[in-house]
Amino acid sequence: MKGLRFKKMHGSGNDFVVIDNREREIRASQAPGVARMLCRRKFGVGADGLILVEEAPGVDFKWRFYNADGSEAEMCGNGGRRVARFAYEAGIAPEQMDFLTLAGVIQASVKGRRVKLQLPSPRDLRLDLELSLHAQRLIVHGINTGVPHAVVFVQDIDDVPVYEWGRLIRHHEAFGPPGTNVDFVQVEGPDRVVIRTYERGVEDETMAFGTGAVASAIVAGIKEGVSSPVTVRTWGGEELRVYFGPLSRDLVEEVFLEGETVVAYSGVLDGDLQVAHGEEAATQEF
Repeated sequence: MKGLRFKKMHGSGNDFVVIDNREREIRASQAPGVARMLCRRKFGVGADGLILVEEAPGVDFKWRFYNADGSEAEMCGNGGRRVARFAYEAGIAPEQMDFLTLAGVIQASVKGRRVKLQLPSPRDLRLDLELSLHAQRLIVHGINTGVPHAVVFVQDIDDVPVYEWGRLIRHHEAFGPPGTNVDFVQVEGPDRVVIRTYERGVEDETMAFGTGAVASAIVAGIKEGVSSPVTVRTWGGEELRVYFGPLSRDLVEEVFLEGETVVAYSGVLDGDLQVAHGEEAATQEF
């Protein structure tokens, strides 16, 4: 690991380690262990996820995105905005770019710190699922905005037991073995919502989640009449803006996520890190 360069980027506390991996210094088999090691707070760099930028034909680049537990995710809206700025500032891609994810090709536009990201059309919309969580019964709405989300509308966002309810819904049989991310949403106005998210892979509440903001805005549009563009206030304080075309239970197109990006710092990894964490996959020679 010694000498490997990275950037730490975030928005509202949703933070990522981003690495230019076009030379394949980190092999695919090593990436989950490297993600666990780097993302582990107090022992590594500390982050919600690891993003590797790699080459791919027909696009400006491709990414591989790993959650803090080492699992690979199809898409992450906030991570997508961070990697777009990273790629532009590193000379890897122009201001208007295309990059490949497991959820498909994503388009992004970079204007300084602000990035606007076009996301795949949502799918797997399931409304009004009634779930039993021990003594609690909740109405939950399922949607996939690159990764699966369960949206729950609440009256008081401050009092929601995000970890307890989120963990139960995340593993509920209604969402199968892969599970789901969980977004608790309070409508604040005709074009405003506030959300708190339990993130699959992090297995805890995170301060912001881009695909969760998109999922929440779209379901709020369908169920609560919220209109595009929707301002989504995250629990970390950042306000994201979600755009979408005409709403339908069968198809929603022209979905965009826009918000600020922050480069916290650049760094170079030291050789001690692999020993401190003891990840076997990351101690191999690159």
